[in-house]
Amino acid sequence: MMKKFLRIIQILYCLYALFWFVALMFIVLVFALFFALFGKVKGGNLVYIVCNWWGRAWYFLVGIRNKEIYETPHDRKKQYIFVANHISYMDIPCIVLGLHQPVRILGKHEMVKYPVFGLIYRMVVILVDRSNADRRAKSVRGLKAALQKGISIFIFPEGTFNETGKPLKEFYDGAFRIAIETQTPIKPMLFLNTLERMHYRGFFELNPGISRIVYLEEVNVTGYTLKDVHVLKHKVHYLMEAGLLKYKKESLVNKSVSQ
Repeated sequence: MMKKFLRIIQILYCLYALFWFVALMFIVLVFALFFALFGKVKGGNLVYIVCNWWGRAWYFLVGIRNKEIYETPHDRKKQYIFVANHISYMDIPCIVLGLHQPVRILGKHEMVKYPVFGLIYRMVVILVDRSNADRRAKSVRGLKAALQKGISIFIFPEGTFNETGKPLKEFYDGAFRIAIETQTPIKPMLFLNTLERMHYRGFFELNPGISRIVYLEEVNVTGYTLKDVHVLKHKVHYLMEAGLLKYKKESLVNKSVSQ
């Protein structure tokens, strides 16, 4: 009986969160359409700032607290290829909240189908359709073009949600190949609580609570060649996996102490 009651409360909470998600998105859409007049680069950068405000407002209204952890000092004026683990739709707010510099995200093409959100998504994301070789190549060109204009890029190297039960799936080569070709350092990030905030089963699994973002030490690519793509990929995979295991262990210790 108690489980059913708590489930009803959670569904009502999710409906409340969905209302504010959509309502705030309409506000972002108005700004996004206006900023489109400023051009793709400046307009896109301005839309990301508004999306950051949207994330802050929505988190506040639904009871989610964003916390950023910097393991080493982070230079926001420097250009990076950001990579992070991917396990929940709540990874998206982490990006717009956790990146405080001009950036473009490599995002799934199928996300454009959602009303309102899809329009904004199309304006600020470099779309990728992995089922089509020509479109994949076009997205790579778009990422490199952003880097040439002084804009950082963000890629989920796992490609899709990690539903394996392991800390990370295997990585695709793309982010690491671009890093070597453009000599852009990689900045690994960890999204620690997004699965707890919302399971990949669906939106009605949303919960309030903390959402932590960890900035790991940057990985310099100087001296790497395209022959070293797999070496670089495995190095970043190891760093991120070790970080996820470390923070998971710390969380378990803290829980046992509090109990």
